[in-house]
Amino acid sequence: MLEIIKYPSSELKKISEAVSVFDSHLHSFLDELAQTMYGANGVGLAAPQVGKLIRAFVIDVAPQEDKKRRLYEFINPKIVSGEGKISFEEGCLSIPGFSEEVERKAKIALEYQDRFGNRQEMTAENLLAVAIQHENDHLDGILFIDRLSPLKRTLMRRKLSKAVTF
Repeated sequence: MLEIIKYPSSELKKISEAVSVFDSHLHSFLDELAQTMYGANGVGLAAPQVGKLIRAFVIDVAPQEDKKRRLYEFINPKIVSGEGKISFEEGCLSIPGFSEEVERKAKIALEYQDRFGNRQEMTAENLLAVAIQHENDHLDGILFIDRLSPLKRTLMRRKLSKAVTF
């Protein structure tokens, strides 16, 4: 399993580069990323969260006990449209033990590439849309706490500073 970088590491604020090589190294990395996400009981994990600054993330929003798990792999994703609003209690594997209500688009359309470099399009709603937006933010160095109102963000950062030991 890969090591998940934890808040307040400055590594989480860096912007990722586009993937240009779709080879066995990328495939192995995506497999390890998924294994790490499942091992940490997460619903998504982005490459920057494990120290690799590439535009890639994995998601599986199915409940863990569900036999019909569905792993999604997104490389070089671009959200092209969004509509509606939805609030979800979001957490993050890089900020363990903390969650907060975040408002996002309820429905999104995106373009991305699969592990072989093939162009794909997708429409997502509800939890899947939220998870995609959350992981996509990681590629741009944005954490869910950055999406909170100024007051909630200040309160969350205070809680985090008390909890984080260096």
